[in-house]
Amino acid sequence: MMFTFKTSCLRKLPELFRKHCFSRTCIQDFSSRLVLGIETSCDDTGAAVMDETGVVLGEFLHSQKEVHLKTGGIIPTVAQQLHREHIAHVVQEAMNRSGVTPGQLSAVATTIMPGLALSLGIGLHFSLQFVRQHRKPFIPIHHMEAHALTVRMLQPIEFPFLVLLISGGHSLLALARGIDDFLLLGQALDEAPGDTLDKVARRLSLTKHPRCSGLSGGQALELLARDGDRSKFPFKTPMGQHYDCNFSFAGLRNQVNMVIKKQEQVEGVEPGAVLSCVNDIAAATQHTIACHLAKRTHRAIMFCKAKALLPMSNPTLVVSGGVASNQYIRKALTVITDTTGLQLLCPPAALCTDNGVMIAWNGVERLRAGRGILPFDQEVSYEPKAPLGVDITADVKEANIKLPQVKLNIPD
Repeated sequence: MMFTFKTSCLRKLPELFRKHCFSRTCIQDFSSRLVLGIETSCDDTGAAVMDETGVVLGEFLHSQKEVHLKTGGIIPTVAQQLHREHIAHVVQEAMNRSGVTPGQLSAVATTIMPGLALSLGIGLHFSLQFVRQHRKPFIPIHHMEAHALTVRMLQPIEFPFLVLLISGGHSLLALARGIDDFLLLGQALDEAPGDTLDKVARRLSLTKHPRCSGLSGGQALELLARDGDRSKFPFKTPMGQHYDCNFSFAGLRNQVNMVIKKQEQVEGVEPGAVLSCVNDIAAATQHTIACHLAKRTHRAIMFCKAKALLPMSNPTLVVSGGVASNQYIRKALTVITDTTGLQLLCPPAALCTDNGVMIAWNGVERLRAGRGILPFDQEVSYEPKAPLGVDITADVKEANIKLPQVKLNIPD
């Protein structure tokens, strides 16, 4: 029995993405191979059905954001339970909206690394049951590879290209040479930028701010920073004397916490109150994170050019992950790409955060190439910690590249 196709699943995505996704002729035909993508690496349960040309036939996402805002952060056991409660419905809804039956699928692609162990386990367990029931090939997906390749769904980008992946759980620079061929240039040594933004937002008690109701920590900081003066609190950019491409954000968060504590004393308020200078602290925090990301990316570009790792014609920087939605950070990176002659590409905001579409697309890429496709009865395990590609961070450090002066005059 064929389900009725519904376009409501993608109404909230940008117009460019919607135009790319819908082709009624293709939807009715089903002549191409079809992939179901399932994502449960952190706190969102996502599923999508896609054909091998990149047309999204149906997708659905269940967000846990409101629950975790109330608890002050992601609690793995809570995330696990919410995934368990919703995954069957999410997958069924994506299938219903696509008009595709399980028998018509060519494969199922699922995130198995990296991520929260308890969350990954739910997605993998469900997926293995599904593929065994319907006797379909299984494609295990590396979450960061999926983020890196999403932009290729929207426009034809040839390998190699430089990738900056920034989110609540990750921060890394890599050279993408193929669908499963990456060189790791730099990574976070402590916490990720999205985690830092969320922790600063919690310390500033932004859930109590009237303009920030329902927003994540990063979204709240970005909103308030628009009305702030970043020069009021000149935080030191991390790792200025380290000539590599690694990241560190914990030290910056300590700087911010010390300023918040001092300002609470100045204003005579207890921790938990919203400071009068909150906009300025938000602006300064965001600016320093943007500068840190921009400088490390600049060094990665210089390293790749020195080693002839990027093409001479139209070299590209792809920026993805939840923090890539921050427009101020994008502007900082644009300064660098304009200076170095690269084009900057970012997926639409709806595809920067975790979703089933990017997993389905990674499955399509692998299905096309015939890489990493497993039989339905093969045993598979999830990997909470999984590096991306071949680690050449030591080579970057050994190159000892000092950056030229670039004024990051980022418009607000």
